[in-house]
Amino acid sequence: MRLWSWLALAAAIVGLDQFCKLLAVSELSYGVPVPVFPGFNLTLLHNTGAAFSMFADGSGWQRWMFIAIATIVSAWIVMMLRQSPAGARWMPVALTLVLGGALGNCWDRIDLGYVVDFIQVCYDTRCFPAFNIADSAISAGAAMIIIDMFKPSAGPAAGVHAE
Repeated sequence: MRLWSWLALAAAIVGLDQFCKLLAVSELSYGVPVPVFPGFNLTLLHNTGAAFSMFADGSGWQRWMFIAIATIVSAWIVMMLRQSPAGARWMPVALTLVLGGALGNCWDRIDLGYVVDFIQVCYDTRCFPAFNIADSAISAGAAMIIIDMFKPSAGPAAGVHAE
């Protein structure tokens, strides 16, 4: 696939993320869990921090730091996508998921000053920190990158013997 195809996929992730956040903001009351099924709630929350609300207690500096990080990482990912070999799929998909998620959350930080979270998974009486579609895309892409690190490479070192 060409670079424009990967960028279109990233844009689709951003669009889906922003659409779902818009629905959450318009249909949910802040901080009030709406049970969907056991262990899964829709709960509108605002996150000024990073993953799991790290640095959320900052005085506002974190907003600009996370915007800068997302911008730098996004530029690096676009550069990596440009260099990906023709026919490559796994790593470009992983990078595109991270790119779409990073841009979706960056959009919130620029526009609102915080990230809109609304998906909440619970077990027993404990709930995992709320997240959103962008966070899910970043997590899936990061998992794919980690899996790729453990995949054997082709060739003799990977146990493929030339005969």
